[in-house]
Amino acid sequence: MNKEHLFKLQTVWTGNRGTGTSNYTEYDRNYIVKIEHKNDLLCSSDPAFRGDKTLYNPEDFLISSLSACHMLWYLHLCADAGIIVVGYTDNASGILVQIEGKGGHFSQVTLNPIVTIAEESMLAMSKELHQKAHEKCFIANSVNFPVIIESSCRIINN
Repeated sequence: MNKEHLFKLQTVWTGNRGTGTSNYTEYDRNYIVKIEHKNDLLCSSDPAFRGDKTLYNPEDFLISSLSACHMLWYLHLCADAGIIVVGYTDNASGILVQIEGKGGHFSQVTLNPIVTIAEESMLAMSKELHQKAHEKCFIANSVNFPVIIESSCRIINN
């Protein structure tokens, strides 16, 4: 049986310096993302697009969504398989291709999870579960570009 889940938020532009969008250089790209029962997120566009480098941007959110979704599925699958993960860090990156006059698109995102597990006997299965996590990731299944997984695994105290 299929289930649907509704996610809601509000995006509020805060970059009006007094003359709105009267000129491309006369407004800030800052905005707030509001989600009920959660802290507001102060955001902007990337500095390449006249944004504030100290604030999160949509590209950050896309990459972090892919990274977090993969991690959460991976941890779930490891728990189900009896693999004890004691550490997980992902150094994710993405390539945005800007096309003059047309906008742009992501050409790929690469996830680089570094997983620490409790026992060497769990090593082979822990590596295999990255592919299953990728197949189950809601966000990876929703994008139209490759999401590459380049994982590494180590055993605690090694």
